[in-house]
Amino acid sequence: MTSAPPPSSDAAPGASGAPSPVTSPGTTSLLTPVLAGVVAAVVGFASTFVVVLAGLTAVGATPAQAASGLLTLCVVSALTMLWLAVRHRMPITVAWSTPGAALLATTAGVTGGWPAAVGAFVATGLLIVATAFVPRLGDLVAAIPHSLARAMLAGVLLPLCLAPVVALVESPEVVAPVVLTWLVLLRLAPRWAVPGALAVALAIVAATAHVRAADLVPVVTWTVPSWSLSALVGIALPLYVVTMASQNVPGVAVMSSLGYRVPWRESLAVTGLGTVAGACSGGHAVNLAAISAALAAGPAAGGDRARRWVAALSAAVTYLVLAVGSSALAAMVVAAADGLMQAAAGLALLATLGAALGEALADPAEREAAAATLVVAASGVTVLGIGAAFWALLVGLVLRAFLRTPVPGRSAPDGPVSPGGPAVSPGRTSSSAGRT
Repeated sequence: MTSAPPPSSDAAPGASGAPSPVTSPGTTSLLTPVLAGVVAAVVGFASTFVVVLAGLTAVGATPAQAASGLLTLCVVSALTMLWLAVRHRMPITVAWSTPGAALLATTAGVTGGWPAAVGAFVATGLLIVATAFVPRLGDLVAAIPHSLARAMLAGVLLPLCLAPVVALVESPEVVAPVVLTWLVLLRLAPRWAVPGALAVALAIVAATAHVRAADLVPVVTWTVPSWSLSALVGIALPLYVVTMASQNVPGVAVMSSLGYRVPWRESLAVTGLGTVAGACSGGHAVNLAAISAALAAGPAAGGDRARRWVAALSAAVTYLVLAVGSSALAAMVVAAADGLMQAAAGLALLATLGAALGEALADPAEREAAAATLVVAASGVTVLGIGAAFWALLVGLVLRAFLRTPVPGRSAPDGPVSPGGPAVSPGRTSSSAGRT
């Protein structure tokens, strides 16, 4: 994979590294990139919106506040995408932080409740903006070993990915059709496996549950943020780390592999400001997309690479359309039988868990520290009001340093010892790290 630009650099608008216009016969129609953008938005939304609702609810949001958050994330993603795509004529796609939502979903309460969580969202956005202008902040995140960052994410995802197993045993008549749909589509049409499973889950809800008409109308709910040390350390800091390491950097790497040099600083500034702007109405974080980027900027968007930026425009418009129906979807999730939507969310995160585990445990020299990070994150413990993700990273860093400290009089172990690469090195991050 071609290396992406370093965090301290940014491409000028007139020299953004976008591919030169190359038009192949039969590729002049705009229909291809338009459809590619629609598919990217629908797949990204349908695959993970349940995770977003679960995450917001876990940190104290009411059903109305969670629905407002989903609506806000759709609108902010669309607006930031429009700005970047039109300004740079590049298929830059933006999405919410799925690993961040998964992190929230495993958070066992927040000191200060929902207002403190909203304050943590604001702080996360400010950290992302600061990273755009203070290279040293990006260097600090980059100093986190890649294996530990991936292990923390895997630990956060593991409890969520166990949900389909538990739900299938407890409610097989409801969950089995969802799992079976996912399995069949995973074999025949992998891209649509998760959306298909979610569609079946929603169909079951529509057939068995009652949803009030008033709950179908999109409503923005405003919350005045408050700040607490435990929320800032336990939510804002891990949310910032996973958003940077598992979304922004993979997004840059994917675009680089397709021949586009993303304006790094501006992208961080725009998505960070978007996160701040959407926090008070429930949005946790928006960022550069990874999987959606591959759909909108790759060959599926047409042979004329100079026109693929249109895919980002159609994706943005699609997100605005989806925003209108976000409250209805949120209401259906609330009305679903216990375990049904949790099972669908677990299936949606299974591929991300597999990628994170593979990268976390790949290096034998890092394995013990990574494994410790994973189990602490998966434990869900809260200490001093701070969630497991922070303690997992701390435990991993301390154990790694302890294991690497030379023992006086003892020879070095046989074989090479990996230094442990940075968690936020665009040139090293796998495109499979993010989900949207």
